[in-house]
Amino acid sequence: MSARRGAGPLVLVGGDEWGGACRELDAELLAASGAKEVVLLPTAAAYERPEHVVAAATEWFEALGVKVRVLEVFGRADAEQAAVAETVRKARYVHVADGSPLHLRSVLKDSALFEGMLAAWAGGAVLSASGAGATLLCDPMVDPRGGAYTVGLGVVRNLAVFPYHGTAADHLRQRSIELVPSSATLVGVDADTALVLEVDSWRVAGAGSVTVYSGGTKRVFGAGDTVAGLPT
Repeated sequence: MSARRGAGPLVLVGGDEWGGACRELDAELLAASGAKEVVLLPTAAAYERPEHVVAAATEWFEALGVKVRVLEVFGRADAEQAAVAETVRKARYVHVADGSPLHLRSVLKDSALFEGMLAAWAGGAVLSASGAGATLLCDPMVDPRGGAYTVGLGVVRNLAVFPYHGTAADHLRQRSIELVPSSATLVGVDADTALVLEVDSWRVAGAGSVTVYSGGTKRVFGAGDTVAGLPT
């Protein structure tokens, strides 16, 4: 699948989404989407104190003038509930929080909830994901167990996201650079930094940088930069 004209913004955050530097971006996207609430999926944090994620997200978005609706989707059965899928389908802003990408994949893949997320996005909603969510939404996905690659959900194909790029362990980062498939482009997204797709154009927002690895080359982009040549 790929982005198409009419779809909403796709926001891939490198982690630490509540760091502060993405506040202006979130305010801009909330205003443009007309969202009165943010639908939050703390799924990836199911085994990592999800209540902390909920508290941080609530504080963050309420400071921006909107409420947070938390969907307590922590297992596969939750993701197949019709009411949950319909809530997401009607949303104007969906945020997938950080945590375990492998658990998140086991819950979302081919689920009613994931189909609802895609429908909302196709209808113009903001689809935002941080850390685990950012790497999972693309395909291939960076495997956190060793920096190699596994199958992602393919919202954007032939694009791999390496979250926490600037602060990750050197050996994991290097392994992902060396093993990226020839058909794919690897983007390292720093914490508190977002790579944003709007229609068919990517841009950078936040505190850090986005590093693009493709064809043996390395390009670095900072806040406000347009990133050309990425899959959409």
